Amino acid sequence: MPLHDRPIEERIEALLALSREHADTFCSPSAWLARERYLANHPTRIVTMKCMDGRLHLPHATRTPLGIITPFRNLGGIFNLGWPYLGEILTETVESAVRRGNGVLLIITYHFSRGEKLRGCAGFACDTHAALAHAREIRRQAERIFGRDHRHVYPLVCGFETDSDALIVHGADDATLDISELAADAEDDLERRLANLCPDMPVDIRRDLLPLLKGNLQHVDSLRGIDRELGIEHREWVICVGRGFDFLHLPNTALIVGPYSPDLSGPIGTAAAIIAANMKAGRIRDDGFLLLASTPYETVGVDRARAELKSCFLAEFAAQVIAREHPALADCMTLRTAVVHWPSRRLELLHHA
Repeated sequence: MPLHDRPIEERIEALLALSREHADTFCSPSAWLARERYLANHPTRIVTMKCMDGRLHLPHATRTPLGIITPFRNLGGIFNLGWPYLGEILTETVESAVRRGNGVLLIITYHFSRGEKLRGCAGFACDTHAALAHAREIRRQAERIFGRDHRHVYPLVCGFETDSDALIVHGADDATLDISELAADAEDDLERRLANLCPDMPVDIRRDLLPLLKGNLQHVDSLRGIDRELGIEHREWVICVGRGFDFLHLPNTALIVGPYSPDLSGPIGTAAAIIAANMKAGRIRDDGFLLLASTPYETVGVDRARAELKSCFLAEFAAQVIAREHPALADCMTLRTAVVHWPSRRLELLHHA
C-alpha cells in the first residue's frame, strides 16, 4: 500500500524510520570517510537555498556525499536575506568558512518542469519567470551583504529541471549552461564552459563547483531513456516547522516551513490550508496529519537545552495558528517535537509529561 494511503500511525512510523535510516547512512564509516576525503580536495563551503519540494535532492542529483551541501529549505524557496535570523545564520556560515581560509558558494535555486507547467513550483503558482526573478533578487541581496566582487562569496543562480534532474547554471549576460543539453562526453569541457559562463568566479570556487556539475551530468545521462513517474499530485500530510529535515526528500509528502521569516503564521497557515484541501479532495486520508517541529543542536548541555526550548516554542506556535485558522483540521493533528543532533543527523523525539 502506498505510504499516503496508510493509517496515520503507520505513516508517522514510516517517516521516523526514514529519519533513522538517514542518520545511520550519514554516520556510517564509509560516509564519514567520503566527506572527509571530499572536503580535503574541495574545501569551498557550499550552501544552497531551495524550495521544500522533495524532488530537489541536490546531493543525489550531483552525486555529492551527504553533508557537503548545507541546505536552507522553505516553502517555495522564498527567502529574504533581510530576515534577522536567516541573515545571522548565513553570515555565521560565511565567517566560519572564511576563518578557515575557504570561500563560499551560495547556490540559489528555483525549479520547474519542461514537460508540464503544473509540475513547477507551487510557491510561485508554477510561474518559472517569477521564481527566477526571486532567485535573482536573493543574489542581489547576497552581493549587498558579501560584496559585488564575488571574491569570497559567490552567489550563483541555478535552475533545477525536475523532469530530467538537470541543473541550469545562470552566468554573465543572461547566458546559461543547461546540463541536460550536454552529451555524456562533454565532461572534460565543463571547466572551459564554466569559465566562460562565470568569468568572475574565483578559481578555487570554480574548481569546487565542477564536481557538482560533472556529477549532475553523469546523473542526468543515467536517467536518459528511463521511464520515470513524473506526474505529481499534492498529497502532503506533514507540516514541518524548523530545521533539520534533511531526511525528507519524498515528493509530495511534507510542507517545510523554515524558521527564518519574522512572521511564521503566514506560511504555517498556507501549509495547513494545503493539508485541509488534500483531505477534502480525498488525496490523503482524513484520519490525521503530522505537525513536526525540529531544531538542530551541536553539543549537549546548553546548546541542546536551547534547541529543546526552541522546538517546543515552534510546535506550540504552529499548533495555535492551525487551531485558530483551521479548527477542524487541528482536531486530527498529531504533534511531535524533536531536536536533531546535527553532527550525526539523528532525530530525537522529545517526550513531555
